[in-house]
Amino acid sequence: MKSRKLIAIYSALLIVTLITMRQLWEARDEARSPIRRDYPEIKEEGILRIMTEYNQSGYFVAGDTIQGFQYELSQAIAQLSGLEVQTRLEMSLERSFQELSEKRCDIIARNIPIISEIREDYLFTDPIVLNKQVLVQRTAEANKGKAPIRNQLDLAGKTLYIPEDSPALWRIQNLEHEIGDTIYVVEETLYSAEQLMILVAKGEIDYAVCDQQIARSTQKALPGIDIQTDISFTQLQSWAVRKDSPILLDSLNSWFRQIKENGIYDQIYKRYYK
Repeated sequence: MKSRKLIAIYSALLIVTLITMRQLWEARDEARSPIRRDYPEIKEEGILRIMTEYNQSGYFVAGDTIQGFQYELSQAIAQLSGLEVQTRLEMSLERSFQELSEKRCDIIARNIPIISEIREDYLFTDPIVLNKQVLVQRTAEANKGKAPIRNQLDLAGKTLYIPEDSPALWRIQNLEHEIGDTIYVVEETLYSAEQLMILVAKGEIDYAVCDQQIARSTQKALPGIDIQTDISFTQLQSWAVRKDSPILLDSLNSWFRQIKENGIYDQIYKRYYK
């Protein structure tokens, strides 16, 4: 009889201990889990945190004014949403995704190709622009009569310069497989796509790869530059948000539809790309 009582007591203590341990584990996991931050939390705080790059496509300072395609789109969204938009700058796309994952920003606002390598890990807005990667090289007149490359097969053994973590890297790696030969890539940590185009124009490097939209606008100041050779097909490019921000994604798509319908998007687009 006494042993049965002891067994009952020990069993009860064991159950209490197991319940207590489970509660402690759940509390620890809850403390470790990231704080939810979707549109309701953003709206409550009143601040939308955007990360973009420092160039004419993202954000730049001209005189005493701030300009940039992504920056102006974000300001149009601020007007519609009533949110304060805070902008942070980061040239590395890889570090931008890391900042997004760690909830240090809510949106990566730059022209990101929607490709399988990243589509499974993030949500993307409806396409903002149609774009492609182009080869930046010198014209024959600016290159001692040497004709520009027109066939992608002729890129075998060539060295192409791109900004660090540029989405162009994925395309070049695929292109290597397509042509069955090596294409050497140098990722520049100090130079933007526009600056690499200037280096090509000066003859300091022979080839760079950048977005067609950036290449077109920069080429106006660099008449010796050729950008007629495509590296990729036309790509859909969008902004990115976290997988756990579906309401923010829906809100962004709604705001983009509105600024397209009222003509604001076309005005901004033409200022930078046409």
